Amino acid sequence: MTTMPRPVYEVKESKDIDLAHLFDIFVGNKALIFGVTGIFGALGVAYVLLATPVYLASTMIQIEPKNGLPSLSEAVGMPQPISPAETEISLLKSRSVIGQAVRNLNLDIIIKPNYFPIVGGFMARRFEPTQPNELAWYPEGFESYAWGGEKAQIAELDVPEKMFGEKLQLEAAENKGFILRDNDDNVVVQGTVGELIESNGYRIKVNELLARPGTTFTIIKNRVYNTVDNYQSMLSAGESAKQSGIIDANLLDIDPARAARILEEIATLYVQQNVARNAAEATQSLKFLDEQVPQVRKQLEAAQTALNKFQTGARSVDITTETQGVLDRLVDIGAKISELQLKRSEMERLYTSQHPQFRALVTQIGQMEKEKSTLESQIKKLPATQQELLRLTRDVEVSSDTYAMLLNKTQELDIIRAGTVGNVHIIDHAAVNVEEPVKPNKPLVVIATLAFGALLAIIFIYVREALKRGVESVEDIERTGIPVYAAIPFSEKQLVIEKRLNNKRDKSNASCMLAIDDPADLATEAMRSLRTSLHFAMIEAKNNILMITGPSPSVGKSFVTANLAAVTAQSGKKVLLIDADMRKGYLHKVMRGQAEKGLSDILAGRITLFDAIQKTPLNNLNWISHGQLPPNPSELLMHENFTRFVREVSNMYDLVIFDTPPILAVTDASLVGSQSGTILMVVRYGQNRVKEIEAAKRRLEQNGLLVKGVIFNAVDRKAHHYGEHGYYQYEYTK
Repeated sequence: MTTMPRPVYEVKESKDIDLAHLFDIFVGNKALIFGVTGIFGALGVAYVLLATPVYLASTMIQIEPKNGLPSLSEAVGMPQPISPAETEISLLKSRSVIGQAVRNLNLDIIIKPNYFPIVGGFMARRFEPTQPNELAWYPEGFESYAWGGEKAQIAELDVPEKMFGEKLQLEAAENKGFILRDNDDNVVVQGTVGELIESNGYRIKVNELLARPGTTFTIIKNRVYNTVDNYQSMLSAGESAKQSGIIDANLLDIDPARAARILEEIATLYVQQNVARNAAEATQSLKFLDEQVPQVRKQLEAAQTALNKFQTGARSVDITTETQGVLDRLVDIGAKISELQLKRSEMERLYTSQHPQFRALVTQIGQMEKEKSTLESQIKKLPATQQELLRLTRDVEVSSDTYAMLLNKTQELDIIRAGTVGNVHIIDHAAVNVEEPVKPNKPLVVIATLAFGALLAIIFIYVREALKRGVESVEDIERTGIPVYAAIPFSEKQLVIEKRLNNKRDKSNASCMLAIDDPADLATEAMRSLRTSLHFAMIEAKNNILMITGPSPSVGKSFVTANLAAVTAQSGKKVLLIDADMRKGYLHKVMRGQAEKGLSDILAGRITLFDAIQKTPLNNLNWISHGQLPPNPSELLMHENFTRFVREVSNMYDLVIFDTPPILAVTDASLVGSQSGTILMVVRYGQNRVKEIEAAKRRLEQNGLLVKGVIFNAVDRKAHHYGEHGYYQYEYTK
């Protein structure tokens, strides 16, 4: 047994994955990446072909300043704020406008033909009738589905309270009849197209029904409130440019004709309400003026009567030139005060008493009253008769001017009201581009699904690689202090062989050793390289016994031992291969032989050595199976019969190879190793962790055994093509 001292290495597992290595992994898994990307791309293409297209209806509305129709406040000179576009947009999307459109077009009633799942809608959209009321062809037995050309229109529908928002089924019947079923498939109404039917709490009138008997439609009666909310969210509107006074309104729908019809109705109702609102303003102002005119007329008549009476009693009283100037000034101030008081009456309807414009008007009236008081104080210095004449004359003139002003404004508002047209106009009526639906965005969907598929595959590969955490380089293994004797590349041919081994129906005796089936395979070449390295490694060994073990199951020990034995036998040496795994031995499958009459039987004394030896297609290669599975494999290996057996076969063959169980699982490998001159450990690429290798090494060392080297099995050559050099193996091609 070799006891050469080894240097001690400090091993640290690296959790980082360098970019070059990661790129190698992605290149090695390019088939998976392209496959997943292709699948998602195909799904994206299928979606854009089968998805229901959504169309955009658009209209343009212009908002003009209110120049044509002044309110009373404008008539008397009150400053007017310009109505912002935001206000008009809110009015356009208001519940009063959209609610009226919902009622006018029965938008609270949803009618949808029941298409065949997945492809039915696609086929119906591509149906082009060649004559009026033509229906698409349908496969026999599927007449309950709509296939193209079906139509239904409901003029009126009332349902019980509990059925709002629930699905009903309308089925076409013979002779223009129909059947209405509830969500429990109970018949609630039967009738004929064009008739108003009331039954079981339902009230329905179907105006049009074009479908084959048996074809069904899904009908939903929503509450008007909820429908208005839905269309408020579906309607988008905004000013095309800041302060432009132009509103662009858009509406999405799967039916382009319906989208244009609904948007046109909303725009028309909005314009009508604008006209009605402006007319209402004029009507309200006229009403106020009509109330003021009789009062001012009475004041004028009373003032004229008082003046005439005074002049009759005081015939000789005249107004001097200086007094006439004061009178004219008083009349002018009085007229202005009357006009300002009219403004105040109008503003009291629009603003609070704290509004800046209202307070400014009150201040202006106060200044006029103050000036009026100053003039009146001058008048008080005149004789009493002149004072009275002046007062009466002033009252007549002020009342006359005010009355004339009110009559003029009343006539002006009455004329303008008759020609009210509103200050909003539809510039572009609702229209839809039926050739280009806005959804789905076909290029974007396909690109997004391709990108998502590629990203998903890359994430999967990365996570799988991160979770695997098995050794993937010779350097990782050699840092444990054990040299790597050979790196065996993963063989696709070996996969085919293993499938044949696991196929219970395969009763052939064909070889299942890669070294025989495909001598040119890279894995076979690596075995020959291992054979050469092993020749020099065993020169100083105590005997010609080679034990091959592994840290854990499924690392490929049987594959390595069988093919190493084959290539060694092909070199002219006489080789004996022994399956020492008397628990779950697998070698008999590889060798296409019998598991019975093997090692356990020899050690138990049931058969002789020569009875157990089995031949192979190679003249220099013999093998022994594990034999009957004993209850005590370890005890058999500890018996002196095993020592005697090893000595005997060592003398008979140039090389004896033991295939043993995993060292970390059972002690059998330690017992066989005590009789072996050379020990090799098989480590599988990407499966065994560094800590596992260290633990296996310590387990053997605890039993006084030294691992000569490691065979690095199933190395993924593709994953290490770009980032680092290959594992001592180069492919030669002519």
